[in-house]
Amino acid sequence: MLKKETLNFIEAVAANNNREWFAENKYLYEEAKIDVLQLAAELIPKLAKVDPMISADSDPKKSLMRIYRDVRFSKNKDPYKTNFGIWFSANGKGGNEPGYYLNIAPGASFLAGGYWMPDTAHLKLIRQEIDYNATGFKEIIDNPSFKEQFFLNGNNALKKAPKGYNPEDPNIELLKLKSFEVLTKLADEEFFKATIVNKLISSYQKIQPLVAFLREAVKP
Repeated sequence: MLKKETLNFIEAVAANNNREWFAENKYLYEEAKIDVLQLAAELIPKLAKVDPMISADSDPKKSLMRIYRDVRFSKNKDPYKTNFGIWFSANGKGGNEPGYYLNIAPGASFLAGGYWMPDTAHLKLIRQEIDYNATGFKEIIDNPSFKEQFFLNGNNALKKAPKGYNPEDPNIELLKLKSFEVLTKLADEEFFKATIVNKLISSYQKIQPLVAFLREAVKP
């Protein structure tokens, strides 16, 4: 579980997104960071039991994303993110592979899994796998228990059929996807309950077949 002060800190960053305020309140960031790392440390060994590709010995610090924004190519020059992001995957590096994600932000927290914006080579392989085994893919995402909790994010889908695919293909909407991630929202209050770890692991367990499908699709 998390302390309420951790979410309060994120709200404070959103209201004071400048280096001067952050420097003066760095101790609040360090306290919040320790709290989030503790949650990640509790999740990792349990997630490893759900997905054997996740190492139970993974360092929580490698799962926690930086709070510092890369503003070089952004019109938004705010130096800090207004969320904590935690990423779990087989290699534990960034998001360049299928995995599991937790976004912690007041009023905008969510749990996700799959493969967000794969590179061109991986995107091609995933589309080929869906084209070849659409039945297997749909068995995962159309499972009633799965659909009850998660939705497939189609915000980055192509407007037209990808090159080489028939626009009349019955699975064309899946083939148009450029990102293969499912999400479910989380209320702030959930993080303050002792049940949060089991709730998150139960959700990741439902996502695991999707992660495994995508992992197999891009396997060398």
